[in-house]
Amino acid sequence: MNSAIDTLLSILDLEQLEVNLFRGTSPKEGWQRVFGGQVIGQALVAASRTVPPDRFAHSLQCYFMRPGDPTTPIIYQVDNLRDGQSFVTRRVLAIQHGEAIFAMSASFHKKEESFAHQMGMPDVPAPEDLATEKDVFEALMTKAPDDIKGYFRRTRPIELRPVNIEHYTTNKKLDPIQHVWVRTTSKLPDDPAIHKCALAYASDMTLLDTSLFAHGRSVFHEDISAASLDHAMWFHADFKADEWLLYSQDSPWAGGARSFNRGSIFRRDGVLVASTVQEGLIRKVSI
Repeated sequence: MNSAIDTLLSILDLEQLEVNLFRGTSPKEGWQRVFGGQVIGQALVAASRTVPPDRFAHSLQCYFMRPGDPTTPIIYQVDNLRDGQSFVTRRVLAIQHGEAIFAMSASFHKKEESFAHQMGMPDVPAPEDLATEKDVFEALMTKAPDDIKGYFRRTRPIELRPVNIEHYTTNKKLDPIQHVWVRTTSKLPDDPAIHKCALAYASDMTLLDTSLFAHGRSVFHEDISAASLDHAMWFHADFKADEWLLYSQDSPWAGGARSFNRGSIFRRDGVLVASTVQEGLIRKVSI
């Protein structure tokens, strides 16, 4: 297990302070605010620890209300909204400096068999046929601004292999569609809840940036102020976050300094395992 995965598992291993009250910390990486995927993952951990073991997370809806302070622990307060025969509902509030920075509602469901169908997986190259992150970093080094260089130099718990890296190497306006293979950089424990929390963490990494393809920008550009406003996720089938998953994303609309983004996550065998939706801030600023 590498140090980045150790860090991910440590931030997902919340400290229980009281019944339905947990404390999480952030990695010391020099970010000015807490990464949104971290708060989603930690909140899902907090909620998961309050439900019976035969109920599994199937959906979550989140709102980001204030930027998180990475130098201060985050308190997660869980409310038991409902304990039904099939479904369990939890609400989680993340608090820092006495104020709510994030809120999430999550639903858990007992496994059942019924009608089933799914959309097909896009036909894209396999991750082994694509450039590694190291190769991408080398391609970007000569032209990339310092913040992009810093991003790729960091040891991170999630490995990304974009099907197309043109978005990161040019200012060309592209269709707001991207496909990215994702997995953790090392093996995770067998607990399915950990794999869901890890995928929830990863689901915020590239989704908002999809909307900027159409404008020849990325979240790294100096004239862009970007932030997640809300995030929703649904889990459909079993998966392992330490095996390659295809994250297929599009952005059908942007306007009024906001963008709408969607994602479908597939196993390599074509099974749709999760879906995401996010609205984000993409504000053009003067530099």
